[in-house]
Amino acid sequence: MKLSKTAQEEIRSLARSEGLKHDLAAVAASRHNPFIKDGVVDVDAYIAFVTAFNEFINHEPKPFARMIDKDMRL
Repeated sequence: MKLSKTAQEEIRSLARSEGLKHDLAAVAASRHNPFIKDGVVDVDAYIAFVTAFNEFINHEPKPFARMIDKDMRL
């Protein structure tokens, strides 16, 4: 999909905008990953989150089905 000339110019003007750069820097500075504690991934926090989220969306786990493909290439 090709952007119109107007859209392209709008993107270029935003790229030159000091205000946008400042706002994005502020967002990046306040970024927080709740699953990292003291520089180490907290697996228990992740599992608690996923379990609570699955309960929230009322997700029924599917039974395990073994893959039967013998030749799996990436």
